[in-house]
Amino acid sequence: MKQLTKAEEEIMQALWQLKNANVKSIIDTLPDPKPAYNTVSTIVRILESKGFVDYEKQGKGHIYFPIVAKESYSNQSINKLVDNYFQGSFKSMVSFFVKKNDVNIQDIEALLKEINKPE
Repeated sequence: MKQLTKAEEEIMQALWQLKNANVKSIIDTLPDPKPAYNTVSTIVRILESKGFVDYEKQGKGHIYFPIVAKESYSNQSINKLVDNYFQGSFKSMVSFFVKKNDVNIQDIEALLKEINKPE
């Protein structure tokens, strides 16, 4: 799976939230200052060429929808982060965030409960 740019990821976040949308609807969910219609349209077509988005024709326009699940992309991105910055060690990553972000014992206990929760 290809890595997305920040702009592409922002558009994907909107599509994951909306489930399906035209370019105008995507723009409406983005924070101010809103990007130009042509900019968003171009990014959506790039996402289509990368295999993240598909569309259905609706009248003269298109309704776009994600074909890559948010969870799948998130998982791949986290694994890449761990591999690139923490030599593949989740323990090192968690340790780094605990030290740098002043995580308290209650947060750690909540994480452990979440991890140990049966699926």
